[in-house]
Amino acid sequence: MIKKKINRRKFISTLSAGTAAGAISPGILPPFYINSGSNTLAAMGGTPVVPSAKIGVDWPYIDENVVNSVVETTKSGIWSRIQSRNGKVPTFEGVFAEMMNAGYCVATGSGTQALSTAVFALGIGPGDEVITSPYSDFGTISSILTCRALPVLADLDPESFQLDPKKVEKKINANTKAIMPVHISGLPANMEEIMELAEKYNLKVIEDACQAPFSRYQGQEIGLIGDLGCISFQASKAIACGEGGAVIGNDKELMEECYTIQNRGSSRQGKNETIGPKYRMNEFEGAVLMGQIKGAKERFYTRDKNATFLNDQFKDLPGAKPQKQYDGTESGSYYRYALSYNQEAFNGADRSKFLKAVVAEGIPLSSYIRNGFHREPWVDHVLGLKEYQTMYSSERLMEFKESMDMPNCDKVTDETHVSLWGSGILLGSQEEMQMIVDGVMKVYENRHQLKDL
Repeated sequence: MIKKKINRRKFISTLSAGTAAGAISPGILPPFYINSGSNTLAAMGGTPVVPSAKIGVDWPYIDENVVNSVVETTKSGIWSRIQSRNGKVPTFEGVFAEMMNAGYCVATGSGTQALSTAVFALGIGPGDEVITSPYSDFGTISSILTCRALPVLADLDPESFQLDPKKVEKKINANTKAIMPVHISGLPANMEEIMELAEKYNLKVIEDACQAPFSRYQGQEIGLIGDLGCISFQASKAIACGEGGAVIGNDKELMEECYTIQNRGSSRQGKNETIGPKYRMNEFEGAVLMGQIKGAKERFYTRDKNATFLNDQFKDLPGAKPQKQYDGTESGSYYRYALSYNQEAFNGADRSKFLKAVVAEGIPLSSYIRNGFHREPWVDHVLGLKEYQTMYSSERLMEFKESMDMPNCDKVTDETHVSLWGSGILLGSQEEMQMIVDGVMKVYENRHQLKDL
């Protein structure tokens, strides 16, 4: 491990002294370390900060409780949730609802299915529009398309990577029925302003909280601020069962509608009432979840604590700023720990060179989403479908196509976003978190070497 050259407090005092002395010229960034250039980057033949062992723990989470729970389900012969009211899936729904401080929970086969269930349950369908983020997993868009509604994209706040409510308001029209904010990386979106828009225009709000279980904002759990919230339990997520998802909410009638829809249109009373796909979670997924749920909150607190440590260490580093958090953010699930990269602060080196150097130090930073949704083929595919040409006017479809200008999202995907996968890595020790800090700061210290990579 490379010994840290200067701590944050000393850095701040150095900056203050330098500024007071007039030593810093306009536009020139001060060195973060006193002995800048004293080390050689690992990518240039130097010794890496993390020479061998990886940071964090293996993921997905596995222990004897998980294994025993799956074995128990296998031997029981109860493999579908409809075989027992007391099976693993119904039991998980009750436990998870309590942990989330939610009135109700309906488990599904994936986070995408949870989102689709929510869209169906709110009566959104052909001819309707849902405003959402261009920066997410495609399940966000798929859930809207499955209901044959139109996913309308609004640009990001480039520092938070979240939907910008001001951009959202410009996209609202007479056909808009809902807003679907995405709590990207597990941090809360700007829900205060989004809920103000929803009230002003009488819109529903579906929270894509797939990356954000247990995150809190202004005294509330993420997922319970809007009409419905959706969580993912996919293998990479903070609570994982391979696939799997859940809808949470406090409106009993609406949540019963969610149950009926994901149960291929059949209610708990066995009546075939409506149109719905079969999105039921199976008992093996429920078994994996029940096997690990006891420690899920503790792991959440560990990730949040470690991310807070990283935020404190990086907040004064030029060129690598922690993901912006909105007022009232109390905690984050940190599916990913994200920074905004500024190449000017790294001697003009583009993001790819920075990432190459950091990875060589043993720090697994990477970019995340390659393209915003506005640059993917689904847009033209949808415009060519007969049902969309029937449901929407040619003028609206042309306007929809021409609205695919998301400069902030493009900057995030192409230039600025760098992040660590959080589920396993952020369960590491504080010493390992310090290694992450040391690795990034070593690259900053030796940024003049990046031009040669």
